[in-house]
Amino acid sequence: MTGWVILVDQERDFPNADTPHKVITTSDYLARPKLFGSSGRAKLVNLSRSYNYQSKGYYASLLAEARGHRVIPTVETMLELRERKLYEHALPELEEALNHAAHRANATEKATFDLLFCFGLTQDARFEAFGKLLFDWYRCPALEVTVTAGKRWKIDRIRARPLAKLGPEEAAFFRDALHHHTQRDWRNPRARTIAKYSLAVLHDPQETLPPSSQETIKYLQRFAERHSVDIEPITKRQLAELAEFDGLFIRATTSIDNYTYRFARRALQEGMPVIDDPVSMIRCTNKVYLHELMEAHGVPIPPTIMLAEDEDLEKAAKALGWPMVVKIPDGSFSRGVHRVENFDALKKLSDELFEDTDLLLAQKFMPTEFDWRVGVLDREPLFICQYRMARGHWQIIKHGPNGAREGGVATVGLADAPPQVIDVALRAASAIGDGLYGVDVKQTAEEIAVIEVNDNPNLDHGYEDQVGKDEIWSRILQWFVKRIDA
Repeated sequence: MTGWVILVDQERDFPNADTPHKVITTSDYLARPKLFGSSGRAKLVNLSRSYNYQSKGYYASLLAEARGHRVIPTVETMLELRERKLYEHALPELEEALNHAAHRANATEKATFDLLFCFGLTQDARFEAFGKLLFDWYRCPALEVTVTAGKRWKIDRIRARPLAKLGPEEAAFFRDALHHHTQRDWRNPRARTIAKYSLAVLHDPQETLPPSSQETIKYLQRFAERHSVDIEPITKRQLAELAEFDGLFIRATTSIDNYTYRFARRALQEGMPVIDDPVSMIRCTNKVYLHELMEAHGVPIPPTIMLAEDEDLEKAAKALGWPMVVKIPDGSFSRGVHRVENFDALKKLSDELFEDTDLLLAQKFMPTEFDWRVGVLDREPLFICQYRMARGHWQIIKHGPNGAREGGVATVGLADAPPQVIDVALRAASAIGDGLYGVDVKQTAEEIAVIEVNDNPNLDHGYEDQVGKDEIWSRILQWFVKRIDA
């Protein structure tokens, strides 16, 4: 069961006629641990009259977590909202958003007053953005914020507002907000098979070089539906909704300093499986760390010199020769990777790059017609491709004023690929974790070397799955299902 269920202390608190979702009492829920059987993870909205410690409402959320059901509010939220000292760590960010909203609206209030937020929504449109952030912090059906307005607005108190204590107009707004929050699951009344699992796919519709295209995500949706998995694409604005899913598959370019890391962290906090997990992001997105990690695990890499000072430039010139490749620590999609032909070019480039970073990597240039890309999932090979260099260029992607130009992709059967290439790729990925990785390997007549381990590898229908076909997508879904079930 993956539909929404409303928990109430008394049936009259929220009559079944007021909602398309199932309404049951907390007493019934507490007394019947197998109420929903084993047909999936129910999503519960706990509307008990009290969230106090050891109340029925408290125990309902506590047991929901034990039973593998998703519930709002969680016990952690209930406890944190009991005392100001437990939520004061959130106040600086919340007050900043509150003051920003008040400033934009030219608010003139000078008194102390209350604002009601239901599922992040409010009847006062001035504070819509603040409400979303508040719900991001504290996922509670109804929250009342006591505010003192003035030159700088202050939050005096945040507390949960039980449904039973809402006035008629507030209760009507609450019902509308609940329907808005849950409409994804019931807006289409056509009878259909209820999916057993739900998977959020985080993507950026505006990204020019996404790791998976919109068409690929749509293909995955259709494929997953046949395997009882409901795929829903989400964007960076939907962090507050993340806990409603069973797992998270990130298909936007990852970075430690953008929203993808925050989504990965939140998924980890919610106890849900995620690709890419935050630890993998940290390990893969910084090439300096990756270099040290590969060396520590005995994974072959190109001869490399770390550049921190001007003296290191001479050392790199002697050790690596010309041309050499210079990389910033956290570039992606061939950005921040440069080839220099002589010492003067190296000095000029390093002076420019040291403006933004304290460390650079210089590596021996290994010219090849293509790079191997080995997809690894759960420490096993998933696919292997040849990424050819862009025409007239030494990288697989050439960035220019008119956009990026890529070389061709040729997918190879795992049994037909060089075993030593797959071996070094598996060793490299295993040093990172058990998620999904794309390991870039260069192969020459003399050596094999790992260039990079990507935590967020390209995976597009018709390219990386050209040989493995639907087996690729099946294994990814199985990775999530295995961990959800566990």
